[in-house]
Amino acid sequence: MEADDVTIREQNFHSQVREYIICFLLFAVLYIVSYFIITRYKRKTDDQEDEDAVVNRISLYLCTFTLAVSGGAVFLLPFSIISSEILLSFPKNYYIQWLNGSLIHGLWNLVSLFSNLCLFVLMPFAYFFLESEGFAGSKKGIKARVLETFVMLFLLALLILGIVWVASALIDNDAASMESLYDLWEFYLPYLYSCISLMGGLLLLMCTPVGLSRMFTVMGQLLVKPTILEDLDEQIYCIHLQEEALQRRLNGSSTGTYARGGFAHQLSKELDSIRNVRNKLERRKRASGWEKNLLYPMVMLILLAGTTISVLLVALNILYLLVDETAMPKGSTEHGIGSMSLSTFGVTQAVLEIILMFYLMASSVLGFYSLRLFEGLTPRKDDTTMTTIIGCCVSILVLSSALPVMSRTLGITRFDLLGDFGRFNWLGNFYIVVSYNLLFAVVTTLCLVRKFTSAVREELLKALGLDKLQLSYSPTDPESGKLSANGHQKTL
Repeated sequence: MEADDVTIREQNFHSQVREYIICFLLFAVLYIVSYFIITRYKRKTDDQEDEDAVVNRISLYLCTFTLAVSGGAVFLLPFSIISSEILLSFPKNYYIQWLNGSLIHGLWNLVSLFSNLCLFVLMPFAYFFLESEGFAGSKKGIKARVLETFVMLFLLALLILGIVWVASALIDNDAASMESLYDLWEFYLPYLYSCISLMGGLLLLMCTPVGLSRMFTVMGQLLVKPTILEDLDEQIYCIHLQEEALQRRLNGSSTGTYARGGFAHQLSKELDSIRNVRNKLERRKRASGWEKNLLYPMVMLILLAGTTISVLLVALNILYLLVDETAMPKGSTEHGIGSMSLSTFGVTQAVLEIILMFYLMASSVLGFYSLRLFEGLTPRKDDTTMTTIIGCCVSILVLSSALPVMSRTLGITRFDLLGDFGRFNWLGNFYIVVSYNLLFAVVTTLCLVRKFTSAVREELLKALGLDKLQLSYSPTDPESGKLSANGHQKTL
């Protein structure tokens, strides 16, 4: 159809309808994936249609919506970067004109809006609704629980707004700031979400270095390590002896009195642990040569290269911040999508930035669950309560919402922040941004040095045979498959 035959109003209408359809399809895919993830870990309950089942189902839907928004926040910045590079590479292609600035801006604003909605409304509602029982003296039922939930949400909103009002009045006590205290929509919500983003950035700063070092341990457990100066046959033989001894003790305790039931349960747990260790040793023995000697070193080198590149980019960003004030993540939107490339090496650098973002996000989630403070939120397959799922969804939402801000603050990407993500107050503070970069570089380097020095020390001890001088033994450590000559399993 010729351009003269279509009015400007019709073009805008078709563009808006197309953007709504694309946003709906993207969110539908994220929602379906999130639903399968949550149902995989959610504790299985009876199919009986009672009041608690309805409440759990509503909370499940709200958690699924929140997890889908978190996924959108994670994929938002990579999608924007690759869309901009595609538009630069094919500026006249008719079939990619739907990847325009209006769609990208709309996605950023929607993710920002839904993040606020989930963080301040949906997740508190799901938690209070799950814990509510109705006010004393009222008729029990769904309506009573909904009424109690809304009352708790109202009191929580008053508490949070009061805290923000007092904090704002103490920090900025000039006349303009005091007058803006009465502006709920233009001041309170952006300022509150800016504080939440700062907390999310600090949480990422605490979790990501730990996750980067922990990633080597996790991949070492998933992959088969090279066998260096180890006799797997001897270890398997010793573990078989332990398994047979525990099996005989368990059979003997089964004929005992009821008072020894706890002892039998402990023996059963030890036996399961021993069998897990035996399965790992047998898997290492069955592994092919390329899997042990090629795949494991390649994966470790890739992880090391990703971490090293991240630290180098942060170091370069610190230099940029010191010599050029335009490197500050102020969220400038002067350049439209596809108008110019923010990557020096084009598509190659854009792909590298996207890989690093996903790597940092995976490391931050792994580091979050590795911290002793948040170990209780670790989900377990088919055995995770709805309260724990709510805590996990809120934590992942905070981490994913802060990921675009952290990527821009650390200089992982030069892509300008769009929407409300680029209007946080603390992004314009030079000292906060530089301190954030310095802490990330220093803490990540220290975690890696500590990780590799301890690993090298353990390997040297094993190579020299000095690991047998360890004094602590435990036959039930699931992470270590190393056994001493007398059949005991060492705890290093």
